[in-house]
Amino acid sequence: MTKILNVRNLKKTYNNGANTITVLDGISFEIEKGETFAIVGPSGSGKTTLLGLCAGLDQPENGSIELCGVELGALDEDERAVLRNRNVGFIFQDFQLLPTLTALENVSVPLELQGSKNAGRVAKELLDKVGLAKRYHHYPSQLSGGEQQRVALARAFSNNPSILFADEPTGNLDDETGEKVIQLLFELNKDAGTTLVIVTHDLDLAKRNNRILRLKGGKIIANEKTVQS
Repeated sequence: MTKILNVRNLKKTYNNGANTITVLDGISFEIEKGETFAIVGPSGSGKTTLLGLCAGLDQPENGSIELCGVELGALDEDERAVLRNRNVGFIFQDFQLLPTLTALENVSVPLELQGSKNAGRVAKELLDKVGLAKRYHHYPSQLSGGEQQRVALARAFSNNPSILFADEPTGNLDDETGEKVIQLLFELNKDAGTTLVIVTHDLDLAKRNNRILRLKGGKIIANEKTVQS
């Protein structure tokens, strides 16, 4: 199978006054195209930092990341942004919808910025898929948390990404709403054939993926296949 993400010997530190805190140390793993992959660990274990590095949102002190066949360390900030726009989708815990745009605009504007001539049609199709056909013209403040995350799901898949990074996608939702969002996420992901990387503290959610990477203290303590593999 084709490797879509290849991480080698990552190290990431932060300065805290006179002290240097090592957040990630010696992280290496690979993800195959089409896999679903969960990253789990206690708070402070480096999960979100690792996700940001893998997506090219930040850079490590040491190590290498190859995303979609491209070495991120060889790119400048603008080039990394172009790579993300073409190949990467994001879902965040706090939705990160633009408050002054409607649901339809939140999904269609990223497509328009990429020059798509069918942005409106694609956005409506995706909103229909996540059950928001009657919410096209609602603003985020007029939507529930679950509805906002469904808009975020539609937006994440709008550019037909090769890989999608989800950071605690149900963290701000109640259990019932969260389960509906996760079902939609896996359905959309299966239909699109996207590689999915989820950061989560929910072990039940993690076990629904093909593989689980377990972090503790900035190091990998396990990289294991699940029954879905």
